[in-house]
Amino acid sequence: MRALLKPYPQRDLGIVLLRPPGDMLQHFSGKRLLITDEPADLRAAPDGLVPVEAQPLSRDPRLAPFLSSERVIGLAGGWDALKLWVKRNRGCQCTDFGGQYHHHELVQVRRARGMVSLCWAHDNEYRDKESAKLDAAALANVTEFVTEAIRARSRLPDGHRLTLPELCWWATSKGLAAQLPEEIICEALGVKYRAPGTQMKESDIDPYGKEPREVLANNIKPVLALMIDPDAPKTNMKNPKPDKLVHANYTRWVKKQPCCGCGNQSDDPHHITGNGLGGMGMKASDFHVIPLCRRCHDALHANTSKWEEEFGSQTDLVIKTQNRAIALGVISVTNAK
Repeated sequence: MRALLKPYPQRDLGIVLLRPPGDMLQHFSGKRLLITDEPADLRAAPDGLVPVEAQPLSRDPRLAPFLSSERVIGLAGGWDALKLWVKRNRGCQCTDFGGQYHHHELVQVRRARGMVSLCWAHDNEYRDKESAKLDAAALANVTEFVTEAIRARSRLPDGHRLTLPELCWWATSKGLAAQLPEEIICEALGVKYRAPGTQMKESDIDPYGKEPREVLANNIKPVLALMIDPDAPKTNMKNPKPDKLVHANYTRWVKKQPCCGCGNQSDDPHHITGNGLGGMGMKASDFHVIPLCRRCHDALHANTSKWEEEFGSQTDLVIKTQNRAIALGVISVTNAK
């Protein structure tokens, strides 16, 4: 829950009063609340509940069957995680009852293909009854939960709007490309979609053409494949000299990621410095790089300690970048001995 409320400080008593609208009282049930300053983008908004900003893809009706499927929900955390998400982000979602009364206690109820939050009064009123509005709210909850879960598991920053290629990448890395609607795959690949039964000219038929799902699977492959060999010859050496990993495909991928500093589109794959990962006068391995925009890159080299104090250590950011690559399937193990 997020809300904008005007404070009324009572300095003589050392307390601050908050006066929420009547329909918001259901959110105050003795739990602790985080109070923060009003963000700049909400200064013109009225007092009251601030709705959670939905991922645009969660509102695409073409994706609803995919996002609400049991397998996708399971990969996003399962029904227990969905229940916790609805509990944290939703008040009573019943609008059919006129909104005149809401009990302060809330329950999370499975309906149709999703889950909805209801107060006790409306749970009793609509239990085992049909409601198109509640079914639609339940479906909207699950699609938004799944898209947010995909964003988080892809190591994308808070507030990032998941794109169609990112969704297709995640689905393919999880073996779910076959479940994506063909129209969605064609849009992600930038090819023309032909609905089933569409008549075609004989000259338009390509006998060697591949299905969109096959093209998607071929286009989304790991850019860095690792082989694990616990019995490598160098294991018998006392002080083996590390080989410098050079991998242009990986640094090219890193360059396309958000900047580790400001969060904008990066320009450079920065090889981390001052951590003993490179030799004398040598850059670190291509595996030890982080995405930086040109401004942050210059600022880091100008004053490394100041930059790390503000944005975090380079080693921690390398680990985050590698974890994101593993989560997306950019790094994969092809052969384990």
